[in-house]
Amino acid sequence: MLRRMADRPVLYIDLGSPYAYLAVERAPALLGAEPELRPVLLGAIFAWRGSGSWAATSERPARVADLEARAARAGLPPFAWPPGWPADGLAAMRAATWAAMQGRATAFARSAFRLQFVDGADLADLTVLEAAAGVAGLDPAALRPAIADPAVKQRLRDATQAAWDAGVRGIPTLEVGGELYYGDDRLEAAA
Repeated sequence: MLRRMADRPVLYIDLGSPYAYLAVERAPALLGAEPELRPVLLGAIFAWRGSGSWAATSERPARVADLEARAARAGLPPFAWPPGWPADGLAAMRAATWAAMQGRATAFARSAFRLQFVDGADLADLTVLEAAAGVAGLDPAALRPAIADPAVKQRLRDATQAAWDAGVRGIPTLEVGGELYYGDDRLEAAA
């Protein structure tokens, strides 16, 4: 079941989101606790809400500049945008779901986010995901069978549906005390 621990903040993420990267890096200090990370498919949320990513619009240059400024203000390394970002993130999100099932969601997400947005690696490359798994304390050789496992696939579908049903309409969304806060810029309000 997709229940969260009592009173622990839940942070809904998709590894393709640079705003989710910022939120994962900033949330513990702002909230005074490590949130439970909940991997969901942002592409499905886009489809359900009838709109897509800003990354494919004329907003992209302004959003990239905003993200780079936010990272600098937070004391994070400069962004290194992977060629072709955003890539197909389905395998990455299945890997994140598998990591969550192993109790390693945070370690895997941090590793994957840093490989992608600090090192410029493409998360559509399974060898990059295997490297993230290794850094997160997971067996890299177990990643490929895990992302093909029907139980992992179903868990990701269920988590995404549950997030939508709970009112999540974008990523990152933080749930604290039954309230939803959408966007990295809402972490301070949530705190």
